[in-house]
Amino acid sequence: MRDFGVGFGYLLRGQKWVAGHGRWFGFGLLPGLVTLVLYVAALTGLGYGADDLTAWATPFADDWGSPWQGLLRGALTFLVFALGLFLAVITFTAVTLLVGQPFYESLSEAVDRDEDGEAPESGLPLWRELWISARDSLRVLARVALYGILLFAAGFIPVVGQTVVPVIGFCVSGFFLTEELTAVALQRRRVEFKERLGMLRGRRAAALGFGVPLVLAFLIPFVAVLLMPGAVAGATLMARELNGETPAEDADEAGAPAPRRTDADSRLG
Repeated sequence: MRDFGVGFGYLLRGQKWVAGHGRWFGFGLLPGLVTLVLYVAALTGLGYGADDLTAWATPFADDWGSPWQGLLRGALTFLVFALGLFLAVITFTAVTLLVGQPFYESLSEAVDRDEDGEAPESGLPLWRELWISARDSLRVLARVALYGILLFAAGFIPVVGQTVVPVIGFCVSGFFLTEELTAVALQRRRVEFKERLGMLRGRRAAALGFGVPLVLAFLIPFVAVLLMPGAVAGATLMARELNGETPAEDADEAGAPAPRRTDADSRLG
């Protein structure tokens, strides 16, 4: 539980960092707003079409009497929409980070400079960084899709499918959400995808402490946009620890005051 608290502490510290650096907060909102419009439209369409999709997928239940047909299709409709949310949370971050790559790179660098006066650079051209980010996001999506299919199938198990499976889904989403966010800082340090996964598996509880609360918050669409700048800032602080640049943080440090304002803000004017 302590390591879970450490991860949550990094999330809070990131939000406090952007609250103390208001220009960076506004700067980091722009990519999320663009992505939000697209995702709200997609989830609205799914919400209207989930019933029809469930009915099409279960023709064997057409002759079932009440209440069994309604119970089956109601449960499956819930699972379809839950799966859509599950994928939306992960892909929202990936798409937002891809759209806002220059924005979040700059924000992450500002956090690094605020910590020790310098920010590691990958030395790669922007097009190459975008390609690596897109490639790694597809790797994450493939893993999430596999877990999603397995969890969807497990959703048919009575009781377990409506209780345990959603909890596991949130944990899977939280872990990979943390990977996506810490990747912003770790890619600048030339840390490869498999190595990043290894780092997070070694600190699984901390990764869940950072990612699961975000997943829950991201279920409210506009909250996802508001929290993204602070999530990138907090993930940068967490990445510094994962990479051995700073000692492990105590969960209590989440209550520490926001970092002082430095020259990092001058880059925005």
